[in-house]
Amino acid sequence: MGKPDTRRIDREISKTTRKPEAVRKGEMWPLTSAERRAVIGALAGGSYRVLRGKSTGREENRLDSVAGSAETRLTALHMERQRIVREAAAAKAAKKSQG
Repeated sequence: MGKPDTRRIDREISKTTRKPEAVRKGEMWPLTSAERRAVIGALAGGSYRVLRGKSTGREENRLDSVAGSAETRLTALHMERQRIVREAAAAKAAKKSQG
């Protein structure tokens, strides 16, 4: 058995290498449309509460949770690649032990 086929995942990883850093910086381009709506809603709600002189704690938590979920989604590709490589190594080891 040869090397595991990780070309598709490697290509996706190379495309998304910059995305988690952009999310940490607060940029909107790597977010999905649902995440963008959540960010815009939290910003609108927070600005309304600032105008009223109230605390923006809930909206800040919403922004942090959206950024955290986006970062988790974008870094999951690395874990998927590791899983494929690990499965290929286990299959190779099983084949060697049988033969």
